[in-house]
Amino acid sequence: MSELATRVLVVDDEPQIRRFLRTSLGAHGYAIIEAASGREAILKASCERPDIVILDLGLPDMDGMEVIRSVREWSKVPIIVLSVRGREADKIAALDAGADDYVTKPFGMGELVARIRAALRNRLRNEADEPVFRSGGLVVDLARRIVSIDGREIKLTPTEYDLLRVLVINAGKVVTHQHLLREVWGPSDVDQTHYVRVYVGQLRQKIEADPAQPRYILTEPAVGYRLRIADET
Repeated sequence: MSELATRVLVVDDEPQIRRFLRTSLGAHGYAIIEAASGREAILKASCERPDIVILDLGLPDMDGMEVIRSVREWSKVPIIVLSVRGREADKIAALDAGADDYVTKPFGMGELVARIRAALRNRLRNEADEPVFRSGGLVVDLARRIVSIDGREIKLTPTEYDLLRVLVINAGKVVTHQHLLREVWGPSDVDQTHYVRVYVGQLRQKIEADPAQPRYILTEPAVGYRLRIADET
């Protein structure tokens, strides 16, 4: 494997899952680092500096949530949770703890690879600190507060723009309903999830060619939304 290959830290206590991910991700050109416990994961995240972490929550020595919080104390490395836990509460807790994305087992390798690519592109975009976001025909100029689709400027209400801005800042990541409510409407309205649904619907009417099959603002069922990064499949 090339020294320049993207390094993926796979954290899972099941050897068959690690073997499957090692083989499948290796076939896509990724270099795999493995950890079977939370403590080993934290140590390898610190010593080997992976480019991205794929993390199971059910570890033998500590809960995966603790691993996320520990790594987030010193690193912004993208973390994708890959877990059998499919409850809304588990997804929200992991994302609020600092995970970038959440994929439920059983999973499709094509989807996981797409999520990895999206998380890595999001990290590069954040490091570049680029004030202009582009994804396909969607362009959002954060400095000038201008939004356009295929070269045509779109007029948004202040609330619509604030909602889109939060999604842009977190492009490629799952953003929970509660996070959007805190950022756009304030902490007193974190239970008013219908606000988000209504305004996402309005945004889709303005920026999507087919609001019923959105290309840009993707729904993460029962959790929140994710703004698609350019070329994401």
